[in-house]
Amino acid sequence: MTSGTSHPSGLTTTRAPFIEEARSRGELFIHQPWDDYSEENHQSWRNLYARMQERWERHANHRFLEGLGSLGLNGDEVPRLSDVNRFLAPLTGFEAKPVSGYVPAYLFFDCLGRREFPTTITIRDVATPDYLPEPDIFHDIAGHVPMHTDPAFADTLVRFGKAAAGAVERLVAQGNPEEIEERVASNLRAMARFFWFTIEFGLMRDRENPDELRVYGSGLLSSYGEIEYAIESPAVQRYPFQLEWVINQGFRIDRYQPLLFVVDSFDHLFEEVTKLEAWMQSGRLDHVAPGEPVISPEEVRISLEAARSKVG
Repeated sequence: MTSGTSHPSGLTTTRAPFIEEARSRGELFIHQPWDDYSEENHQSWRNLYARMQERWERHANHRFLEGLGSLGLNGDEVPRLSDVNRFLAPLTGFEAKPVSGYVPAYLFFDCLGRREFPTTITIRDVATPDYLPEPDIFHDIAGHVPMHTDPAFADTLVRFGKAAAGAVERLVAQGNPEEIEERVASNLRAMARFFWFTIEFGLMRDRENPDELRVYGSGLLSSYGEIEYAIESPAVQRYPFQLEWVINQGFRIDRYQPLLFVVDSFDHLFEEVTKLEAWMQSGRLDHVAPGEPVISPEEVRISLEAARSKVG
Protein backbone atom coordinates (compact mmCIF):
# COMPACT_ATOMS: atom_id res chain seq x y z
CA MET A 1 0.00 0.00 0.00
CA THR A 2 1.19 3.55 -0.72
CA SER A 3 0.06 6.74 0.92
CA GLY A 4 -1.43 8.16 -2.29
CA THR A 5 -1.88 11.67 -0.96
CA SER A 6 0.08 13.76 1.49
CA HIS A 7 -1.41 15.05 4.73
CA PRO A 8 -0.35 18.65 5.49
CA SER A 9 -1.14 18.25 9.20
CA GLY A 10 1.66 15.72 9.47
CA LEU A 11 1.94 12.68 11.70
CA THR A 12 1.31 14.15 15.14
CA THR A 13 0.14 11.82 17.91
CA THR A 14 -3.71 11.75 18.05
CA ARG A 15 -3.88 14.08 15.03
CA ALA A 16 -2.72 12.10 12.02
CA PRO A 17 -5.13 11.61 9.09
CA PHE A 18 -2.96 8.84 7.64
CA ILE A 19 -3.35 6.83 10.85
CA GLU A 20 -7.08 7.52 11.10
CA GLU A 21 -7.56 6.26 7.55
CA ALA A 22 -5.51 3.13 8.20
CA ARG A 23 -7.53 2.36 11.31
CA SER A 24 -10.80 2.92 9.46
CA ARG A 25 -9.67 0.21 7.02
CA GLY A 26 -8.74 -2.11 9.87
CA GLU A 27 -5.03 -1.98 9.01
CA LEU A 28 -2.71 -2.61 11.94
CA PHE A 29 0.58 -3.22 10.13
CA ILE A 30 1.28 -0.34 7.75
CA HIS A 31 4.16 1.50 6.10
CA GLN A 32 5.83 4.75 7.15
CA PRO A 33 4.80 7.62 4.83
CA TRP A 34 7.92 9.59 5.69
CA ASP A 35 7.09 12.50 3.39
CA ASP A 36 3.98 13.18 5.48
CA TYR A 37 6.04 14.38 8.46
CA SER A 38 5.68 18.12 8.88
CA GLU A 39 8.45 20.51 9.82
CA GLU A 40 6.85 20.67 13.26
CA ASN A 41 7.18 16.89 13.53
CA HIS A 42 10.88 17.07 12.69
CA GLN A 43 11.31 19.92 15.18
CA SER A 44 9.69 17.80 17.87
CA TRP A 45 12.20 15.01 17.17
CA ARG A 46 15.10 17.50 17.27
CA ASN A 47 13.94 18.94 20.59
CA LEU A 48 13.42 15.55 22.21
CA TYR A 49 16.72 14.13 20.99
CA ALA A 50 18.78 17.18 21.97
CA ARG A 51 17.58 17.35 25.54
CA MET A 52 17.95 13.60 26.14
CA GLN A 53 21.61 13.34 25.15
CA GLU A 54 23.10 14.59 28.42
CA ARG A 55 20.81 12.36 30.47
CA TRP A 56 21.58 9.32 28.33
CA GLU A 57 25.28 9.91 28.94
CA ARG A 58 24.75 10.12 32.70
CA HIS A 59 22.18 7.39 33.27
CA ALA A 60 21.86 4.96 30.31
CA ASN A 61 23.30 1.49 30.16
CA HIS A 62 26.45 1.20 28.05
CA ARG A 63 24.77 -1.10 25.53
CA PHE A 64 22.11 1.51 24.84
CA LEU A 65 24.78 4.14 24.18
CA GLU A 66 26.61 1.76 21.86
CA GLY A 67 23.30 1.05 20.09
CA LEU A 68 22.73 4.73 19.32
CA GLY A 69 25.98 4.75 17.43
CA SER A 70 25.35 1.43 15.71
CA LEU A 71 22.04 2.68 14.30
CA GLY A 72 23.44 5.97 13.11
CA LEU A 73 20.63 7.80 14.91
CA ASN A 74 20.89 11.57 15.10
CA GLY A 75 18.81 14.53 16.15
CA ASP A 76 18.30 16.10 12.74
CA GLU A 77 14.94 14.67 11.69
CA VAL A 78 12.46 11.86 12.29
CA PRO A 79 14.30 8.72 11.16
CA ARG A 80 13.25 6.58 8.23
CA LEU A 81 12.48 3.09 9.49
CA SER A 82 14.04 1.67 6.32
CA ASP A 83 17.35 3.27 7.35
CA VAL A 84 17.03 2.05 10.93
CA ASN A 85 16.37 -1.50 9.72
CA ARG A 86 19.28 -1.36 7.28
CA PHE A 87 21.64 -0.95 10.24
CA LEU A 88 19.69 -3.09 12.71
CA ALA A 89 18.94 -6.27 10.77
CA PRO A 90 22.58 -7.33 10.17
CA LEU A 91 23.34 -6.96 13.90
CA THR A 92 20.55 -9.04 15.46
CA GLY A 93 17.93 -9.80 12.80
CA PHE A 94 15.44 -7.42 14.43
CA GLU A 95 13.38 -4.94 12.43
CA ALA A 96 11.12 -2.05 13.35
CA LYS A 97 7.64 -2.88 12.00
CA PRO A 98 5.36 0.17 11.61
CA VAL A 99 1.88 -0.05 13.11
CA SER A 100 -1.20 2.17 13.16
CA GLY A 101 -1.63 2.08 16.93
CA TYR A 102 -2.17 -0.26 19.85
CA VAL A 103 -1.16 -3.85 19.19
CA PRO A 104 -3.07 -6.47 21.23
CA ALA A 105 -0.78 -8.19 23.72
CA TYR A 106 -0.65 -11.63 22.08
CA LEU A 107 0.08 -10.15 18.64
CA PHE A 108 2.76 -7.88 20.14
CA PHE A 109 4.47 -10.75 21.92
CA ASP A 110 4.25 -12.95 18.83
CA CYS A 111 6.01 -10.22 16.83
CA LEU A 112 8.85 -10.11 19.34
CA GLY A 113 9.30 -13.84 18.97
CA ARG A 114 9.80 -13.28 15.23
CA ARG A 115 12.30 -10.44 15.81
CA GLU A 116 9.79 -7.81 14.76
CA PHE A 117 9.25 -4.76 16.96
CA PRO A 118 5.85 -3.04 16.45
CA THR A 119 6.74 0.63 16.01
CA THR A 120 4.52 3.69 16.27
CA ILE A 121 5.15 6.19 13.46
CA THR A 122 3.48 9.31 14.93
CA ILE A 123 5.36 11.79 17.13
CA ARG A 124 4.18 13.85 20.08
CA ASP A 125 3.21 17.52 19.64
CA VAL A 126 6.19 19.87 19.68
CA ALA A 127 4.42 22.02 22.29
CA THR A 128 3.93 19.17 24.77
CA PRO A 129 7.16 17.13 24.87
CA ASP A 130 6.39 15.57 28.23
CA TYR A 131 2.79 14.60 27.50
CA LEU A 132 2.50 11.19 25.89
CA PRO A 133 -1.03 9.80 25.65
CA GLU A 134 0.32 6.77 23.80
CA PRO A 135 3.71 5.55 22.52
CA ASP A 136 5.29 7.56 19.73
CA ILE A 137 8.21 7.11 17.37
CA PHE A 138 10.62 8.79 19.77
CA HIS A 139 9.75 6.33 22.52
CA ASP A 140 9.93 3.35 20.17
CA ILE A 141 12.99 4.24 18.07
CA ALA A 142 15.10 6.35 20.44
CA GLY A 143 13.97 4.47 23.55
CA HIS A 144 13.64 0.83 22.51
CA VAL A 145 15.50 0.10 19.31
CA PRO A 146 19.10 0.96 20.37
CA MET A 147 18.85 -1.94 22.83
CA HIS A 148 17.84 -4.23 19.97
CA THR A 149 21.30 -3.86 18.45
CA ASP A 150 22.82 -5.97 21.24
CA PRO A 151 22.70 -9.73 20.49
CA ALA A 152 22.30 -10.76 24.15
CA PHE A 153 19.43 -8.36 24.76
CA ALA A 154 17.81 -9.25 21.42
CA ASP A 155 17.91 -12.95 22.26
CA THR A 156 16.35 -12.22 25.64
CA LEU A 157 13.55 -10.23 24.00
CA VAL A 158 12.90 -13.04 21.50
CA ARG A 159 12.75 -15.63 24.24
CA PHE A 160 10.36 -13.47 26.21
CA GLY A 161 8.14 -12.94 23.16
CA LYS A 162 7.95 -16.66 22.45
CA ALA A 163 7.21 -17.44 26.09
CA ALA A 164 4.51 -14.76 26.32
CA ALA A 165 2.75 -15.86 23.13
CA GLY A 166 3.28 -19.46 24.19
CA ALA A 167 1.32 -18.83 27.37
CA VAL A 168 -1.88 -18.46 25.35
CA GLU A 169 -0.93 -21.23 22.93
CA ARG A 170 -0.36 -23.60 25.86
CA LEU A 171 -3.90 -23.07 27.11
CA VAL A 172 -5.36 -23.45 23.61
CA ALA A 173 -3.42 -26.70 23.11
CA GLN A 174 -4.99 -28.12 26.27
CA GLY A 175 -8.34 -28.14 24.49
CA ASN A 176 -10.72 -26.01 26.50
CA PRO A 177 -9.55 -25.99 30.11
CA GLU A 178 -11.85 -24.69 32.82
CA GLU A 179 -11.85 -20.90 33.10
CA ILE A 180 -9.70 -20.53 29.99
CA GLU A 181 -10.60 -16.84 29.56
CA GLU A 182 -9.58 -16.05 33.15
CA ARG A 183 -6.37 -18.03 32.78
CA VAL A 184 -5.47 -16.28 29.53
CA ALA A 185 -6.10 -12.90 31.18
CA SER A 186 -3.91 -13.90 34.13
CA ASN A 187 -1.03 -15.00 31.89
CA LEU A 188 -1.22 -11.84 29.78
CA ARG A 189 -1.31 -9.71 32.93
CA ALA A 190 1.79 -11.49 34.29
CA MET A 191 3.63 -11.06 30.99
CA ALA A 192 2.66 -7.38 30.74
CA ARG A 193 3.94 -6.78 34.27
CA PHE A 194 7.23 -8.52 33.50
CA PHE A 195 7.65 -6.43 30.32
CA TRP A 196 6.80 -3.24 32.21
CA PHE A 197 9.28 -3.75 35.05
CA THR A 198 12.10 -4.91 32.75
CA ILE A 199 11.96 -3.83 29.10
CA GLU A 200 10.08 -0.59 29.85
CA PHE A 201 11.23 0.45 33.34
CA GLY A 202 14.15 -1.75 34.22
CA LEU A 203 17.26 -0.74 36.15
CA MET A 204 20.59 -2.58 36.06
CA ARG A 205 23.75 -2.46 38.13
CA ASP A 206 26.64 -0.71 36.43
CA ARG A 207 29.10 -3.25 35.02
CA GLU A 208 32.15 -1.43 36.43
CA ASN A 209 30.66 -0.12 39.67
CA PRO A 210 27.88 -2.43 40.98
CA ASP A 211 26.91 0.15 43.60
CA GLU A 212 25.69 2.45 40.82
CA LEU A 213 22.56 1.93 38.75
CA ARG A 214 22.02 2.37 35.03
CA VAL A 215 18.81 2.49 33.00
CA TYR A 216 17.97 -0.08 30.34
CA GLY A 217 14.18 0.30 30.33
CA SER A 218 12.85 2.18 27.33
CA GLY A 219 10.10 4.02 29.18
CA LEU A 220 12.86 5.67 31.20
CA LEU A 221 15.24 6.11 28.28
CA SER A 222 12.65 8.16 26.39
CA SER A 223 11.54 10.34 29.30
CA TYR A 224 13.57 13.45 30.15
CA GLY A 225 12.11 13.77 33.63
CA GLU A 226 11.69 10.16 34.68
CA ILE A 227 15.13 8.85 33.70
CA GLU A 228 16.71 11.12 36.33
CA TYR A 229 13.87 10.58 38.81
CA ALA A 230 14.32 6.80 38.57
CA ILE A 231 18.01 6.98 39.48
CA GLU A 232 18.18 9.90 41.90
CA SER A 233 14.82 10.42 43.65
CA PRO A 234 14.59 9.21 47.27
CA ALA A 235 10.86 8.66 46.65
CA VAL A 236 11.51 5.67 44.38
CA GLN A 237 11.64 2.20 45.90
CA ARG A 238 14.34 0.14 44.15
CA TYR A 239 14.44 -3.58 44.91
CA PRO A 240 16.51 -6.50 43.63
CA PHE A 241 14.50 -8.31 40.97
CA GLN A 242 12.19 -11.01 42.34
CA LEU A 243 9.99 -12.75 39.81
CA GLU A 244 7.17 -13.53 42.24
CA TRP A 245 6.94 -9.85 43.17
CA VAL A 246 7.05 -8.63 39.58
CA ILE A 247 4.28 -10.84 38.15
CA ASN A 248 1.95 -9.93 41.02
CA GLN A 249 2.71 -6.18 41.09
CA GLY A 250 0.28 -3.81 39.43
CA PHE A 251 1.33 -0.50 37.93
CA ARG A 252 -0.11 2.77 36.64
CA ILE A 253 1.01 4.41 33.43
CA ASP A 254 -0.09 7.97 34.26
CA ARG A 255 2.58 8.86 36.83
CA TYR A 256 6.29 8.52 37.55
CA GLN A 257 6.91 4.99 38.78
CA PRO A 258 7.28 4.68 42.57
CA LEU A 259 8.63 1.10 42.44
CA LEU A 260 11.40 -0.26 40.21
CA PHE A 261 13.34 -3.52 40.07
CA VAL A 262 17.07 -3.99 39.57
CA VAL A 263 18.79 -6.81 37.68
CA ASP A 264 22.50 -7.50 37.99
CA SER A 265 23.27 -7.96 34.29
CA PHE A 266 21.81 -8.98 30.94
CA ASP A 267 22.71 -12.58 31.78
CA HIS A 268 20.60 -12.19 34.93
CA LEU A 269 17.71 -10.82 32.86
CA PHE A 270 17.91 -13.80 30.48
CA GLU A 271 17.84 -16.16 33.47
CA GLU A 272 14.67 -14.46 34.74
CA VAL A 273 13.00 -14.87 31.34
CA THR A 274 13.96 -18.56 31.39
CA LYS A 275 12.41 -18.84 34.86
CA LEU A 276 9.30 -16.98 33.71
CA GLU A 277 8.91 -19.43 30.83
CA ALA A 278 9.20 -22.42 33.19
CA TRP A 279 6.59 -20.91 35.50
CA MET A 280 4.28 -20.37 32.54
CA GLN A 281 4.66 -23.97 31.37
CA SER A 282 3.88 -25.29 34.85
CA GLY A 283 0.74 -23.15 35.19
CA ARG A 284 2.10 -20.81 37.85
CA LEU A 285 0.94 -17.77 35.86
CA ASP A 286 -2.67 -18.96 35.56
CA HIS A 287 -3.78 -17.19 38.75
CA VAL A 288 -1.63 -14.12 39.45
CA ALA A 289 -2.89 -11.20 41.52
CA PRO A 290 -5.70 -9.14 39.95
CA GLY A 291 -5.35 -5.45 39.20
CA GLU A 292 -3.45 -3.39 36.68
CA PRO A 293 -3.07 -3.84 33.86
CA VAL A 294 -6.67 -4.81 33.22
CA ILE A 295 -6.93 -7.38 30.42
CA SER A 296 -10.25 -6.79 28.66
CA PRO A 297 -12.54 -9.54 27.35
CA GLU A 298 -11.82 -8.22 23.83
CA GLU A 299 -8.09 -8.63 24.39
CA VAL A 300 -8.66 -12.20 25.55
CA ARG A 301 -10.87 -12.93 22.53
CA ILE A 302 -8.31 -11.61 20.07
CA SER A 303 -5.55 -13.59 21.79
CA LEU A 304 -7.51 -16.83 21.75
CA GLU A 305 -8.50 -16.43 18.10
CA ALA A 306 -4.93 -15.70 17.02
CA ALA A 307 -3.48 -18.54 19.09
CA ARG A 308 -6.06 -21.03 17.81
CA SER A 309 -5.26 -20.03 14.25
CA LYS A 310 -1.55 -20.58 14.93
CA VAL A 311 -1.90 -23.81 16.88
CA GLY A 312 -4.44 -25.15 14.39
